[in-house]
Amino acid sequence: MPTSLEPPLVTLDALHAAAAALHGVAVRTPLLSASDIVPEGRVWVKPEMLQRGGAFKLRGAYNFLSALDPAQRARGVVAPSSGNHAQAVALAAKLFGVPATVVMPTTVTAAKRAGAERLGAHVELAGTNTHHRMERAREIAAESGGVLVPPYDHPWIVAGQGTAGLEIVEDLPSVRLVLVPVGGGGLSAGVATAVKLLSPETRVVGVEPSSAPKLTRAREAGGPVDIGATQGLADGLLAVRIGDVTFAHHERYLDDVVTVDDDALRPAMRMLLDRMKLVAEPSGAITLAALMAGVVAPATEGDTVAVLSGGNIEWTGLLALLGGGQPNV
Repeated sequence: MPTSLEPPLVTLDALHAAAAALHGVAVRTPLLSASDIVPEGRVWVKPEMLQRGGAFKLRGAYNFLSALDPAQRARGVVAPSSGNHAQAVALAAKLFGVPATVVMPTTVTAAKRAGAERLGAHVELAGTNTHHRMERAREIAAESGGVLVPPYDHPWIVAGQGTAGLEIVEDLPSVRLVLVPVGGGGLSAGVATAVKLLSPETRVVGVEPSSAPKLTRAREAGGPVDIGATQGLADGLLAVRIGDVTFAHHERYLDDVVTVDDDALRPAMRMLLDRMKLVAEPSGAITLAALMAGVVAPATEGDTVAVLSGGNIEWTGLLALLGGGQPNV
């Protein structure tokens, strides 16, 4: 049970307010049948690579900026990000007509850096992990007077990401299992909260890379812990610590968390490309990978939804991950 020391949890009213703020801005991504890939049950995917900016992140970033006082927002925004949050903040800032600076890792993919720059953000590179980026972003915000937009650990971010969960239950009331990727926890916390508040009988399972099991470790320890350096294919899910706000939501609403090895990601990406014509980055394919690898079984009654969190991967990176060389055409 929550204690007075735990962060306040996002309410259904806050989720609906976020949905209203995003109406006409964010794409209401569809549910697409994936039973051709996972024939054991009624399986659907929610393809957030079709979202503006190529990932779910616009939901939280735009909701955060919309909640700011106009005078605050006018000072500009600063965001630390492994990639997708940077693009989302850049896009949200562009829509509001305010400047944005994003701090990305030195290892950022070409697609994610180019996306942020194309959307008008000033890009700075700092270190290789979450702490490096956050420290530099705080310095820039202090120097410039800009507002720091956290990538996941804030109720406004959680509420924005949670609108994906509202859409799942509204569009598929028979859903009985939802799989959602876990990075810093904004998407998984928001989706779990929305699904459980609307459909308490539906199970929600978080999926994280086995090389970065920050939520698994936090649950074992009874609270967020720093797991040290992380690496792997799913670059968007390599946070070294689950957020405090997000962990509180996970503890209340997330039924389970599982891990998936990198070796399972490429086959899932390939299946999405071959069978569904969807381009997923490794982080975005991890929920389908969990189903394909048998880490999680589809619901025996009702429907299963796998949230595909994004598709920001460039052509050369896609070729390298899925075999390299020249495509057969």
